[in-house]
Amino acid sequence: MSSAAELAVQNQRAFQKQQQIFLGNKNVLLKKLKEKSITDKERRKVRYWKNIGLGIQTPRTAINGVYVDKKCPFTGSVSIRGRILRGVVKANKMTRTLIVRRDYLKYEKKYNRYEKRHKQIAAHISPALEAREGDSVVIGECRPLSKTVRFNVLKVDAKGGKKAFELF
Repeated sequence: MSSAAELAVQNQRAFQKQQQIFLGNKNVLLKKLKEKSITDKERRKVRYWKNIGLGIQTPRTAINGVYVDKKCPFTGSVSIRGRILRGVVKANKMTRTLIVRRDYLKYEKKYNRYEKRHKQIAAHISPALEAREGDSVVIGECRPLSKTVRFNVLKVDAKGGKKAFELF
């Protein structure tokens, strides 16, 4: 991480830093990192990241990246608890937020048939992950991150098509 990379992270009005990292000795550790004489314990002092569990691997871009996102489940202060859902990305127009569409069938007793229904869920996506419209994503429930966002993207599976109800 050079000073140019540090400045690229500072694109907000407030100073962006990881809450768990002490900046006082970071320059000494960065020199060791360039010389490749750093231990794993010292590497953790340069950048904070965690394993969220649930059988989901921490992305390499979260471990080696330079971004700062306090709502990221891998590098921030958000814990995943509750429901784990799967859906398809419907829209990716907001900053660090996706709209995920979940399709399901509802049984109508009167007609002895099923009808197609869907729900749309807003989910925060970390800069460590990249998703396009039509991609299949795994989202996990977390604390409320904003007025409408209560889920975080955990894994992205790239898909080709954008067709709705392709599972049925």
